[in-house]
Order: sequence, then structure tokens, then C-alpha cells
Amino acid sequence: MQSTAGSSVRGTWRGRLVQAFSEAIRGHHVRIWIRAVLTTSFLGTLGYVALFRWPLSDALYMTVITLTTVGFREVHELVNFPERLWTMLLAVAGVGIIFGSIGIVAETIISEAASGRREAKRMQEAVEALSDHYIVCGYGRVGSTVIRELVHTGHRFVVIDVTAPSLERAAADGHLIVMGDATDDETLRRAGIERARGLITTVDSDANNVYVTLSERTLNPRLFIVARASAAGAEAKMAQAGANRIVSPYTMAGRRIAELAIRPRVADFIDAALSHGNLSFSLEEVEVTAESPLLGVTVGQLRTKGVITLAILQPDGAYEANPPEMRELRAGENLIASGSTEDLAALRAQA
Repeated sequence: MQSTAGSSVRGTWRGRLVQAFSEAIRGHHVRIWIRAVLTTSFLGTLGYVALFRWPLSDALYMTVITLTTVGFREVHELVNFPERLWTMLLAVAGVGIIFGSIGIVAETIISEAASGRREAKRMQEAVEALSDHYIVCGYGRVGSTVIRELVHTGHRFVVIDVTAPSLERAAADGHLIVMGDATDDETLRRAGIERARGLITTVDSDANNVYVTLSERTLNPRLFIVARASAAGAEAKMAQAGANRIVSPYTMAGRRIAELAIRPRVADFIDAALSHGNLSFSLEEVEVTAESPLLGVTVGQLRTKGVITLAILQPDGAYEANPPEMRELRAGENLIASGSTEDLAALRAQA
């Protein structure tokens, strides 16, 4: 993966140089430079024709070889001082045009490089200011879909990827990015692994996802990690590496197809509740901590606020479905609730 990163970086710089050169060609200074070249060529040709009575073709040829300093033999022998003086003036103008063109391109490239450094610095400062955020490893088809969900739910995040094209797409979409190998501890630290709330690794290699999970778990034991698994045997390895949840896109697709065939309306209802359209209801998960204002609140009290308790996830992992009205919420439990979008938003704010 490191060799891929190196080639990606080199490719990025080559792309920036080409882009800088293209911008230089389109720039205001280049338009002035083109006018100067055309004007000098016209005046040089006109001088040979009007002052020294040279044929037009000879005058144009002499002007071009003088301005470009190619050193070809003169068309006519320059025996008179005025002809020599005119030719020397054209030679000096040609040298000025050549150095001017080099200076324009160099200035544009340097400006582009400085702008890139400033942008990279601003990006890193924004990442360093993050806390309680998510880190998403990989901005492919799965990773970009995860990012859209995080954007809809208002969570902060940063994207890690080793390939320049993926990072360019993420940056163009307005996301914070960190370029590097997610299996490298330094890359994870630059993404704020110690301050992160959770991490989602969506790399299309099971081996890399296992290695990423191991690295992340070592750097932040409290991190909630969701890992992608493609092969059937990879799920057990990722669980051993420390992933809290393992997701197989193929397994989920199979379950989804089966649910749509067996219970299509239930599946549609859950999709609608978890979607981000203009719906009047939704589902939410809220953790009850020892300092939470929800501690000791009953299921009936939540119902009076428009929140319906579907289940309570206890610390041992057991679900208590449809709890009674007098059931009080205790520390360490997670509330699975349904209600209007506004009521659930108020519940999140209270929690």
C-alpha cells in the first residue's frame, strides 16, 4: 500500500504541474505575452521591408530566426550598421520574450504550489479541531454512501484514503480529508484517532480492514469500530481484531432481498423510518449514561412527549421489547425509540 501511496503522490504533483501550466496559458500575463510576440514579429518584419527594402518572405524569416535565437545564417549579408542595429534589437527582444515565458510559467507553478500548501494547512487545522467525530477509511462506492448518511444525520467526520482520485472527489464534495495509509499509526493520529467517536473502514480488502481495525483498537481502546467484510471467514478475524460491528455488503444484500420478498411492507416501513426524506416519523437510538437527564425517566413519561419506546437494549446485550409504562431507564442502557422527527430531535438534545 505504501508504494501505491507514493505513486499517487507523484501522480498528484504531475497533475498539479500540468494544471498550473494550463492555467498559465489561460492567464492574463500570457495574453500580454502573445500580443508582445505578435507585435514584435510584425514590427521586425515591417522594419526589414520598409527600412531596408527586403522581400516580405525574407523579412519574416529573418525576424523569426532572430527572435528565436536559432543562429541560422542571415538571409542577406548585414553590411550596413542600421541593418545590424535592427537585428540586434530584435535579438534582445527575442531573449526577453523567452525569459518572460519561462518566468510566467514558473510564477504560476510556484503560486499553485503555495496555494496547495495553504489549502493542506487549512485542511489539517480543521481536522485537528475535530472531536467526537467519525473516521471513514476509504472513499469508494461504499465509503461515499456511508458519508452521505453521516452528512444527513449531522455527524462530523474525516475521510482517509491512499489514492489521490478518491481524495480529490472527497475534497470536491466538501469533506475533510487526510491522505495516507489507514494502517499507519501516524495517518490515524493526523485524523484525530484519539479524539474520535467511531471509525468505519470500508476498504475493499479484508486483510487491510483487519489490519486497520488492529491499529485503531490499539490507539483508542474506547473507539466504536464498524468494519466491512467481503469473504465469509473474514468476519471472525475482524471481531478478534476488535471490530464492534462487521458488515458484509453481500450478506446484507441477500437479507434485504429476502425481506422484500417475505415482508415487503415491513421493510418499506423501516426504510422510510431510517430515510432522510420529508417524513413525519423516524427511529432513534439514545444512550443513557450515569449523567444523562433520561436516567430514571419512565417509558410512560417519554410517551407523553411523543416518544414511543420500541425496546431497551440492556448492558448485557439483551433486548427488552415493548417495555411497560412504569419501566425506568437505567445507566448503561440504550433506548430504541420511534416518534416524530421533531420529538426525536428534542430527545437527542435532552440526552
